[in-house]
Amino acid sequence: MHFFSGFCLRDESDLFDAFTCKSEFCVVGFSYGAIKALEYALHVNTRIDKIQLISPAFFQDKEEKFKKLQTLYFAKDPQKYSEDFLKNIAYPSKILIEKYFHMQSIEELRELLYYEWEGQKLECLRAKGIEIELFIGEKDKIIDPLKVKEFFQPYSTVYFIKNVGHALH
Repeated sequence: MHFFSGFCLRDESDLFDAFTCKSEFCVVGFSYGAIKALEYALHVNTRIDKIQLISPAFFQDKEEKFKKLQTLYFAKDPQKYSEDFLKNIAYPSKILIEKYFHMQSIEELRELLYYEWEGQKLECLRAKGIEIELFIGEKDKIIDPLKVKEFFQPYSTVYFIKNVGHALH
């Protein structure tokens, strides 16, 4: 499995062991890592059978004002922003996500906030024979799980998991 980490995280793949395939031909991305996993799958020339997108960073439904406020908050105090962000990732569980903390840059935050998911890219993966699976939590405080489900449903198998948040706990 090739795993791509979420924003402000590193090596958190064990959080998703219950959901992820372990095949060497599987690509998995969590949150910001879902963006990286998709782009990797689109541009690599190696065999991929399945891509699993876990709570993908999906902010194209948010207004510009929201994105600017997130960026300003991060620029003002990256440590405080990251602490609050980690709490929202873990919600509603009490998992200790801090042990995976890795500070990221404002440029990476902008990439996450302004990334545009495109159905055409997902269709391209399907045309290559790559199976797409999406995992989202009903109580996600980072993204709007219903809007994400609606966007991805035509292209993937969607697992909408009740009573869990962004980290699927």
